[in-house]
Amino acid sequence: MSATTTDEIVTGNHYNKYEGGNVAIRFLTKRFLVALDELFDAVADEGPITRILEVGCGEGEIAERLRDRFPEASVTALDLPDPDLRREWEKRSGVEFLEGDAHDLQFEDDSFDLVVAVEVCEHLTHPWSGLAEMARVSKRHLVLTVPREPLFRMGNFLTGRHVSSFGNTPGHFNHWGTPGFLRFVSVQAAIANVRLPLPWTAVHARVDA
Repeated sequence: MSATTTDEIVTGNHYNKYEGGNVAIRFLTKRFLVALDELFDAVADEGPITRILEVGCGEGEIAERLRDRFPEASVTALDLPDPDLRREWEKRSGVEFLEGDAHDLQFEDDSFDLVVAVEVCEHLTHPWSGLAEMARVSKRHLVLTVPREPLFRMGNFLTGRHVSSFGNTPGHFNHWGTPGFLRFVSVQAAIANVRLPLPWTAVHARVDA
C-alpha cells in the first residue's frame, strides 16, 4: 500500500505491514496485533461497548478488526481526506468511514464508549490537542499505540529504511519512549493496561476514572 504526503502530513502506509513485508516485519506485526487484542479484551471485560471510534484508520485494517471483535457495536473510522484511502474503504463493509481531523473531531462529548488510535499520535502536529479531542469524545476507554523510541528508528536505520532521516519514518513528528508516552496519556486519562510488543507501546486508559 502506498502513502500520500501533503505538506509533510502522511496518510496511509509505506508498506502493507499487516499482510506484506519481510518475515521479521510480519512476525513483529503479528505480536503487535496479539497485544492489541489483549487490550481490546480488557476493555470488553469492563462492560458492553456499543459505539467505537477509530481515529487515523488508514486503510481500515484495524477498523475491521474492531468490527469483528465487538460485533454488537457500531464502528466509525476516520482519516484525513485522501483518494487512495477512500478507494480502500469502498472495499470494506460494516464500518462507517469518514474524512476528518484528529485535532478537531466533529462529534459531541462522550459520543463513544471506546476511542482507538493505532500509530496515530506520532503523526499529529499538535499531539496534546489531538489527545484532548479523543478523550473528549470518549466516555469510557482509550486504546492508543505509538512506536517505541529510539528502538523503532534504530530498527528502521539498521534495516536500511529511511537512512537519510536517521531511521525516522516520514510523517513522524513526535517520538516517545514508553515512560514519556504514559506521562503524555496520563494528562487526559488513567492508565489501566500497558503492553510492550517490540517495538511499540500500547496503552489502554480510562477517561472516566
